[in-house]
Amino acid sequence: MKKMLLFAVLSLVMAALLAGCGDKGKNKKDEVANSDVSDRITDSNVMKVAFEGTYPPFNFLNDNDEFQGFDVDISNEIAKRLGVEAEFIATKWDGLIGGLKADKFDIIIGQMTVTEERKKSVDFTDPYVVTGSVLVTREDTDDITELADIKGKKVGVGGGTTFEEVANSVEGADVKLYKAVGDYIQDLTNKRLDVIINDQLLMNYNIKENNLPIKVTSEILNKDEIGMAVNKGNEVFVEKVNNALKEMKEDGTYKEIYKKWFGTDPLDI
Repeated sequence: MKKMLLFAVLSLVMAALLAGCGDKGKNKKDEVANSDVSDRITDSNVMKVAFEGTYPPFNFLNDNDEFQGFDVDISNEIAKRLGVEAEFIATKWDGLIGGLKADKFDIIIGQMTVTEERKKSVDFTDPYVVTGSVLVTREDTDDITELADIKGKKVGVGGGTTFEEVANSVEGADVKLYKAVGDYIQDLTNKRLDVIINDQLLMNYNIKENNLPIKVTSEILNKDEIGMAVNKGNEVFVEKVNNALKEMKEDGTYKEIYKKWFGTDPLDI
């Protein structure tokens, strides 16, 4: 009888201990799930930044296989103001948001235009660039100077970009989708395309730096606000990044970085 009573008491104690462990494990999981990404960044002392890495002058590899560009300088400055280091991860454009949602990195700082559709999947910081798309043709082309002129023309754009939306807004345009901007610049110069649509800062930089036989032929077609993308539910981190960006603008650091890469003052943000 005493043995049975002792066994019963021990069983109750073990059950209570296991229940307590189960609650602690569950609470730990809940705590991780609900924690802001800024906690992870602080703990690791690293902010993982994603971009394509093939998009000069914004983000690209230099001759020493090191990332550089406007986005890289902005990322490093924000990381410094947050008290951490920036670590860069190159990812194909169509995998950026998926990688972010899978927690492969903490933030996308890679020329992503803020759109209502994207805001359904991610949260954006305040814009860190205001720019716009333009038409680009070969030097010997003179009949494509405004958006309506791309009707009936072969138009190269990046798939999944706002440039694709601009091109498809013109009925009758023969829109070709690409994964890398270098590919459709090459097809334009080789006469496989009549015109391409891309960012005015990017195109002016590449035409000048690489002495390309192409030219910008239009005014800005649409105004793009470029933001940094973060997983939803990280309001604290977004606020910290916004504060760092605000400080950079107020103390002149942002303008200094902008002029370094583009040679002009930034458009109003």
